[in-house]
Amino acid sequence: MTPILRRALPSDVVALSEVGKTTFVETFGHLYKPEDLAAFLEHAYSLERTSRDLANPDKASWIVESGSEVIGYALAGPCGLPHPEVKPEDGELNRLYMKRGHQSGGLGSRMCAEALAWLESVGRHRIWIGVWSENFGAQRFYGRLGFEKVGEYLFPVGETRDLEFILRRG
Repeated sequence: MTPILRRALPSDVVALSEVGKTTFVETFGHLYKPEDLAAFLEHAYSLERTSRDLANPDKASWIVESGSEVIGYALAGPCGLPHPEVKPEDGELNRLYMKRGHQSGGLGSRMCAEALAWLESVGRHRIWIGVWSENFGAQRFYGRLGFEKVGEYLFPVGETRDLEFILRRG
């Protein structure tokens, strides 16, 4: 079945929450104590938070479906990264997640292109991304799209503080 990329709807809230949790665990789950991971997942990917993101007119989400399965999603909106040069009109690609087994097939690139085009269309011409310092594949991917490292910060997951790179384009 050919995967379909589309804007997420409020009715997608459960699927978005689940794919967020699944992809985070697939990629980063091994880094954290189980109790820290569980608390983070419940906070970051709760149905309430996901519903707020979907209802926020300053944010937009996309999903990739293969049949009835959601295999990826993106979230974009105003920039919330802790960098002194962030301006209120700047945008951020908050999330770009693809389930394992569906990566490196171009779907993430298509979804990213949609999110970046949307940010540009709403006047957010300078775009920021936070990426884990050890996620070399993501760093290469964003580098190919013109993003450059401009800072760092510590991203909390329970007691762990991950070094995140702040990337910017524009």
